[in-house]
Amino acid sequence: MKFSEAKPGRVFVIRLEDGDILHEEIERFATENGIQAASLTAVGGVDAGSRLIVGPAEGRSEPIVPVEHVLDDVCEVTGAGTLFPDEEGFPVLHMHLACGRGEKTVTGCVRSGVKVWHVLEVILTEIISPSSARCYDSETGFKLLSP
Repeated sequence: MKFSEAKPGRVFVIRLEDGDILHEEIERFATENGIQAASLTAVGGVDAGSRLIVGPAEGRSEPIVPVEHVLDDVCEVTGAGTLFPDEEGFPVLHMHLACGRGEKTVTGCVRSGVKVWHVLEVILTEIISPSSARCYDSETGFKLLSP
């Protein structure tokens, strides 16, 4: 386990609107408002055609090959995520959503492009003075959180 200590800062109530791309809007908002790190929760709807990363193609095989899932219809969603700067200082969102319609649910990472259907409500809690960043890990190919 690795950790660092930080304090909560400002809290933002955000309404994303129809057609917004979740990670692009949150990262833009963070940049415009001087937010380097945050925790987030989200609830609302996402549109058909949204793309999620739903896991590696094969458990612990290397190289890690991500599996992308495209939503075939509008879904109700709830999710949680974090925002931390990459090695260049740009805020990068890491968020997972559970997307459901009827009796079917799929969960995955929003990084490939999740499009808002009418409204997605996000509560963003800024994290002050983090000593953490997302750094490239050559073993996994991921930008991992380094506290």
